[in-house]
Amino acid sequence: MRNHVWRPLYLIIAVIALILLVRTLVVPEDFGSHESGYMYGWHRKGNEAEWQQVKVKYQTSAYCKDCHREMYDSIGKSPHGIIPCEDCHGPGAGHLDNPAKLPIDRSRQLCLRCHAQLPSPSSGRSAIRGIDPAGHNPEAECSLCHNPHNPTLEELP
Repeated sequence: MRNHVWRPLYLIIAVIALILLVRTLVVPEDFGSHESGYMYGWHRKGNEAEWQQVKVKYQTSAYCKDCHREMYDSIGKSPHGIIPCEDCHGPGAGHLDNPAKLPIDRSRQLCLRCHAQLPSPSSGRSAIRGIDPAGHNPEAECSLCHNPHNPTLEELP
């Protein structure tokens, strides 16, 4: 074969060898998927204890039900029942210690994430009732008229 074929081949082999050499120098020995397989993905076995000390920021809706049973039951029977509480109320970590730490987001933008009308409906999201944000009470918070915990009620009393 001629040199114009061998030179690029040698270059490719050299680049691959360099990558493998750098990988062995840079990647720690304890990096891998370990005994749990790919359940937790690739990680360093040496810092598992460090990650166990990280406080979980988001809880589940079950975290809310003991103290807020009425709201939990109300929203559970409504179309919003599939939405975790923390999607609207923020992360629950530290809420029991400091109830003021969990502010309620009453902004229109939060509701419009799901309820803005789609210009060209093409997904399951199009089944959600949408509004024209410019024409539907543009300056008001949605929760002034609508109950987010029971949206099947048309308006609040």
